[in-house]
Amino acid sequence: MLHPIAAVARVGMTAVCRVDTLRGVYGGIKSLSEVAFPCGSWIRPPDVCSESHAVSRNLVSIGNYKVGDGQPLLFILGPCVMESESLVLSIADRLAELRDRLRIQIVFKSSFDKANRTSVDSYRGPGMDEGLRMLDLVRQKTGLPTTTDIHEAAQAVPCAQVCSILQIPAFLARQTDLIVAAADAAVANNICVNVKKPQFVAPEDTIHAVKKCRARGLNSIMLSERGSTFGYGRLVNDFRCVPIMKSFGVPVVYDATHSVQLPGGATTGGQREMVPVLSRAAVAVGCDAVFMETHPDPDKAFSDGPNMVVLDQLETLLKQLTVLRETILSFE
Repeated sequence: MLHPIAAVARVGMTAVCRVDTLRGVYGGIKSLSEVAFPCGSWIRPPDVCSESHAVSRNLVSIGNYKVGDGQPLLFILGPCVMESESLVLSIADRLAELRDRLRIQIVFKSSFDKANRTSVDSYRGPGMDEGLRMLDLVRQKTGLPTTTDIHEAAQAVPCAQVCSILQIPAFLARQTDLIVAAADAAVANNICVNVKKPQFVAPEDTIHAVKKCRARGLNSIMLSERGSTFGYGRLVNDFRCVPIMKSFGVPVVYDATHSVQLPGGATTGGQREMVPVLSRAAVAVGCDAVFMETHPDPDKAFSDGPNMVVLDQLETLLKQLTVLRETILSFE
């Protein structure tokens, strides 16, 4: 049997993340601490992490789900934007079926307003009131917890009354008023806030978003890795982000959809064929949740089509990531 081993080694001042598939060599090990890697050990976060303080071993509750250290993966799945009620409900029904049959944790995600579309002519969504009505229908009909992104402080309270996670977009993750409003609404409704790491911010600096939430009494916080800007038209994943951000005492989400974007032009391009590759790497490194947008026919989607996983192809990847997570947890 093939054994995927995730090793994070320190080489000088730089952490190098790799995934090795070893045939039988380490078949008898019980934990990664038994393996002597020549470059370092598992997982040794940078010195900056000394200012972190773990809260309940990185655990967050989302309804009946548990997310964080030692827990099964959480999957955040759904179409980029709400195109119609029928599409939203059909995708949600399929995800609920996968949840029940595969016995996995799934949160339904979709946006009611893509406020940061590149072109003024691009479809943005149905708006908050109609969008929240659809998300509430998903919750009632399927039992799936829901999440959506908010762009203004005034959206926090109404969204918190429907959603189990409030998502802060990467471009807005330094907006104090927005984070404070989301944290206050999350505390009042006993839900979670997921802050996406901006493309231009080092993982060490996401501690400030965490501190802003904790200052309002919120401990149900997640951070998301969604790639870093490399030049003008490319995003790259620095998988050191995962252990660094986890060291702040929060679960870390890997956003596979937006990590494979190719920004530029009137509409953003992408490489959906890289989603399985990078999501497997992120799980091997230790992320606690995987965010993937999905659609029955992404090439005809209203937004982010090039980055979305084809709905009919999703099951295989979910199974792979679940097995990989179980394998990684068996080393701890």
